[in-house]
Amino acid sequence: MLLPGTGSDEVFVRAVFAGPLRALGVPLIAPPPPPGAALADGYLATLDALADEHGELLVGGISFGAHLAAEWAVRNPGRCGGLLAALPAWNGRPGQAPASLAATLSADLVAASGVDAALAQTAGSPDWLRAELDRAWRRHGDGLAAGLRVAAGRPSPTLADLARLAVPAGIGTCTDDPIHPTKVASEWARALPRAALGKTTLAALGADRESLGRATVLAFLRARRRP
Repeated sequence: MLLPGTGSDEVFVRAVFAGPLRALGVPLIAPPPPPGAALADGYLATLDALADEHGELLVGGISFGAHLAAEWAVRNPGRCGGLLAALPAWNGRPGQAPASLAATLSADLVAASGVDAALAQTAGSPDWLRAELDRAWRRHGDGLAAGLRVAAGRPSPTLADLARLAVPAGIGTCTDDPIHPTKVASEWARALPRAALGKTTLAALGADRESLGRATVLAFLRARRRP
């Protein structure tokens, strides 16, 4: 089961990961985001329910979705068979992490002025990213600002937490992404006992959504070969 990032949705998750996982014969479960303030707890409850039904899970996500999946895996090491974490944004408490600040600013704009005004502030972003935000933010509806605030303030697993998670883990990063620094992805990869780091770029992601999924999945396959 793979989860989307802050303000994103399962459509983007499928665009990134469905092809790379299909090539391995792995089915993808990517449910839509729970509404508003239920974003995090709703996803964690869904993971619990899926593990109850299916047993061991390969979990992961993009950005905040990667944080939630890793949080669940740390809590449920016996029910997690592996981790696919693309674009982790911070370790432990978010503090002044760029992704947290950006989500808080977006939440403030949405709450004060509405989605259209908030989307207008993305005018300098690449066209593909603006299109993704336009679709996903509107799908979140009235719960968008609350969901953004949940994501902005929730701690991710600490590096010490990750060090106790001995499952194969693929960590994906875009080396030109200032919001999800490669430094953070590298710290996750070093902390996890059986992890590898896969790299791509935002430029590649804009042209081919699967580039990030391939980088993360290939890193996971390398990690599986490690004892």
